[in-house]
Amino acid sequence: MIENRIPVHFSDRRRRNIDRLVRRAVTACGVGVLLVMLLLFFWLIVVVVPLFAPASLKPGQTIELTDPQPTLALGLQDKWAWRIDARGAARFIGLNGQPTQPALQLSQPPERVVSSVDNQTLALIQPQHRFMLLQPAAIVADIAWRFPLGDTPLALPAQNIDTAALAQRADNRWRLAVADAQQISVAELQADRPPVWQTLSSGATSLAISPDGHQLYAALGRQLQLWSLRGEQPALQQTLSLPLPVKGLRLLSGGRSLLVIDDNGISQWFSVMQAQGAQLTRSREFAEADGRGQVIAEVHRRAFATLSAEGKLQFFASKQAGPIFTHQFAAGTNHIAISPQGNQLLTERAGQLQTWQLDNPWPDVSWRSLWQKVWYENYPAPDWVWQSTAANDDYQAKFSLVPMVSGTLKAALLALLFAMPLALAAAMYTAWFMSPALRRWVKPAIEMMGALPSVVIGLIAGLWLAPKVADHLLAVLLLPFILAAAILLFGWACNKLTGRWRQPAGREVALLLPWLLLITLLTLWLLPAVEQQLLGDSLVGRLQHSYQQRNLLIAGVAMGFALVPLIFTLAEDALFSVPAALGQGSLALGATPWQTLTRIVLPGASAGIFAALMIGFGRAVGETMIVLMATGNTPQTSDGLFNGARALSANIAIEMPEAAAGSAHYRILFLSALVLLAFTLVVNTLAEMVRQRLRRRYGQHEGQG
Repeated sequence: MIENRIPVHFSDRRRRNIDRLVRRAVTACGVGVLLVMLLLFFWLIVVVVPLFAPASLKPGQTIELTDPQPTLALGLQDKWAWRIDARGAARFIGLNGQPTQPALQLSQPPERVVSSVDNQTLALIQPQHRFMLLQPAAIVADIAWRFPLGDTPLALPAQNIDTAALAQRADNRWRLAVADAQQISVAELQADRPPVWQTLSSGATSLAISPDGHQLYAALGRQLQLWSLRGEQPALQQTLSLPLPVKGLRLLSGGRSLLVIDDNGISQWFSVMQAQGAQLTRSREFAEADGRGQVIAEVHRRAFATLSAEGKLQFFASKQAGPIFTHQFAAGTNHIAISPQGNQLLTERAGQLQTWQLDNPWPDVSWRSLWQKVWYENYPAPDWVWQSTAANDDYQAKFSLVPMVSGTLKAALLALLFAMPLALAAAMYTAWFMSPALRRWVKPAIEMMGALPSVVIGLIAGLWLAPKVADHLLAVLLLPFILAAAILLFGWACNKLTGRWRQPAGREVALLLPWLLLITLLTLWLLPAVEQQLLGDSLVGRLQHSYQQRNLLIAGVAMGFALVPLIFTLAEDALFSVPAALGQGSLALGATPWQTLTRIVLPGASAGIFAALMIGFGRAVGETMIVLMATGNTPQTSDGLFNGARALSANIAIEMPEAAAGSAHYRILFLSALVLLAFTLVVNTLAEMVRQRLRRRYGQHEGQG
């Protein structure tokens, strides 16, 4: 008997080798993906961690003073320190090996030295009611003392000077205020012009002038006054009665915040716009600050330091009530100076100067300031604010991540709310009710929608959709309910049709789509006309300032349109993965197609459908261009549907090119990326856990289908 068969030649060893090679390749790729994710996490953490590193102070060199007279003023500029003593000797002292400059002997030793907020100009109050201005200039090769008004002392009003304040308004203009307990005198100072003094009807024991010279703060006992110096005559703007006598006044960098020193510590004040105009308001208390000693404000940052009589140094920042750094110096340390960059400290003790390296690059940044409400200068109340840059050099950056996190979640949830019913309904109809011939055209068409670039969708949404929605807002809001009613009416009408009027099963969509298109056009055309006739104005006109043309509604619709193809494809594949025998058995037992779909197919495909929704949500959270172009890109935390928003991803894309490498702005943007990545991983992990639980519950194991 001849065996009729075709000989098959294969090697079990070869197949095993191929399987082993493929398995190792897949394993290596999986491990590589995990390593890349870990490397990305590590890189982001390395960039972000320095933001929250504690401040530190390291001692530098010690310099012996040749003439250790009592110090009246001490300053620090780059590589030089300057010092004015009680005998009127002004001297530059090198800090990096430079030779100490010869002392400049003033014509008369000053009784008091006051400096402007930027420490660039000093006012020397001398005996016999005289004063002069002095500028220490330490610029590389140009080390000199300059007298901008000349080296001849100028006359002060005939009074015993208790306090004084100076503001440098421009290159050659200053404003000086002096006071005793009976009156305050203010003068505008210019080169080659004698000062003209104006007298205020009030005395003061402490004074402070804003850098622009427009506002004067005066304290006498428990009374705090705010004077306006803008006009030809000073005007009293506000008078406050405080619970304790004021011991001193200081201005923070920029001159908008006033530090009031009393026995309870130090409090921060700034002007807040109220019904009666701008009013000086207490914003926070630095109860742990010791105002009995020296209080020095930094030049370029909203931070200040206090030095007690016992040598205890404390650093404070305007966004935090408690100290950000504390250091105990040796007893007898009586003077400190901070460099303009805030990275170097100079102390004086027992005839010696000691330099210190200060590592405190971001005093305003803390975990609290990133996530909690902060009361910023001139704001009416604490709030979450993101505003990283401004045209003014004295601007205080505001870094709150809450507006971007809330904008990301609101836009993503709104997009999912728009896309989920459309995508799932389309998937159920396409997979279960639509005829196979029509499905072969519809499914690829919907999937091709996913190929549209998000920037194109954002462009269409921002330039075309947003104005159209504003013109037909009421119709757009009512359209989902009208379309739902139209679909129910269409279903009722289809059941009433008989005979040749019925379409072949599964082709109802050929009649449904024109019907819905007709209802949509009629709604968008009729409702605005009816609204205008009945109410006399559109809904946008009645909302007025509470409506922004590019808002969350536009972003939700545009992103929802982008999510529909993704969710539809995954959900329909999940429905098709349910074994056909389950549906056929249900139909054979007498269940209707709808009952079979809702009670058999959907529970079996629930794990895949849930995965589709989570993947769509992850896509919405990471979306950049649509949110950027459709929401107006305004970081705010308002809950309105018609307000703008900004997402974390959009914020990173916009501001990363302009952020200086290594700055607080730069690192906080990396923190935003870390938050976004961590949030995505947490959501995906939870989604996978839920999906696995659904698979076990409904018995959808590997190998079925």
